[in-house]
Amino acid sequence: MVKPPIPLTTLLGKTVREIAKLRGGGSALPGLFVESIDKDFLSTRLAQLPQGVVLISGTNGKTTTTKMVVELLESQGLKVFTNRTGSNFTRGVVAALLNDVDMQGKLTADIAVLELDEAHAVRFVKAVQPRHSLLLNVMRDQLDRFGEIDATAALLSTVAEHTTQTIVINREDPRLVKVASNLPATKVQYFGLDPSLQHFFPDDDSMRNQTLAVVSKLPASSVLKQVDGHKAKIALHKQILEVNLKLDGVYNVFNAVAAISLVSAILGKDLDVAKLIHSLEAITPAFGRGEILTVDGQPLELVLVKNPGGFRLGLQSFNPKGYATMIAINDNYADGRDMSWLWDVDFDSLKPSISHVSGIRAYDMSLRLQYDEIEITAVIPDLADALKDFIAHNKSTPKRIYCSYTAMLALRRELSKITKVDHIS
Repeated sequence: MVKPPIPLTTLLGKTVREIAKLRGGGSALPGLFVESIDKDFLSTRLAQLPQGVVLISGTNGKTTTTKMVVELLESQGLKVFTNRTGSNFTRGVVAALLNDVDMQGKLTADIAVLELDEAHAVRFVKAVQPRHSLLLNVMRDQLDRFGEIDATAALLSTVAEHTTQTIVINREDPRLVKVASNLPATKVQYFGLDPSLQHFFPDDDSMRNQTLAVVSKLPASSVLKQVDGHKAKIALHKQILEVNLKLDGVYNVFNAVAAISLVSAILGKDLDVAKLIHSLEAITPAFGRGEILTVDGQPLELVLVKNPGGFRLGLQSFNPKGYATMIAINDNYADGRDMSWLWDVDFDSLKPSISHVSGIRAYDMSLRLQYDEIEITAVIPDLADALKDFIAHNKSTPKRIYCSYTAMLALRRELSKITKVDHIS
């Protein structure tokens, strides 16, 4: 196939994008189309950026951390391109580009900050070398796609090897520290936790009574020192930042530490710390990541869950008291087909009962809850029907839905019919 000129590729891609929107979604479809007719569209568009590309990957926290990094860089005066839909395959990045480039294919931005799924990050870095990368963690997640945890770590090692300037790494993750040991020390920076906070982050190895080599406390550019609800103390080099965040959950505070470390690495001495703190305190949750909507005058919170570590942290971070709870689990490709990880989550905090269970794997989820002796008011696999029934039976009560990725997207579409939901495509 003869590659069409950039203006024609852009026109065709934007046309497909508009058609996809009229059909009710498919945010990655235009990217898939453009990739099929011009495999260099992504690399040539991103090559225009004067401050290059920043890549964020890992198992948990990509979308929230990417949103933080984007807003922190914007607070420093940079114009940032990002794939804010959370479609973290390369085709999702191309789809986002189609939204931002003009009809000549020109991208007006200073820097790109992109979140990418571990496997697609490897494909991406072979076409576009990032100047900076952030590696968050390695946990069980969609093992039917990625294989064992060590295989996922190997994917992130490839990302690190293709990064030209700085790799920011979670020093609390032994597998990522092992990745760092094979990199030039001058290219690696760490973020981390105070030892007193490590119990908030149980890992899959300890859960299975397996142990990895204890990680010595490597020097870190940013460290979470204290956390009390929304308030936190974060060490950034020799400064202590006291912040009051709008984000819930200690894991989101730790994501903020990762974001601060990355932004500091990008800007160096040009970082305005006062602006950084002001921006950090204004950041709200990314869609579906503790996002709070309003239905019938009551809050309805969406919490994305896609692996045992993330689900455990979510249950630990959100008190069920006073809330009606629903769990919605799908097993579409983007969720991962292997849902056996649900048996690795302790649901005791939800006792004695929850309101609704829904999704393709509703009955599997119900069985899992039954083993923890948690009663369920209703099991309704159809998401639209379950949401309607959940709201109807809990009109005067705050609500929370733990949901897998495609269930979250479907629920947001249904909720957009009855309340304000931020547009993400």
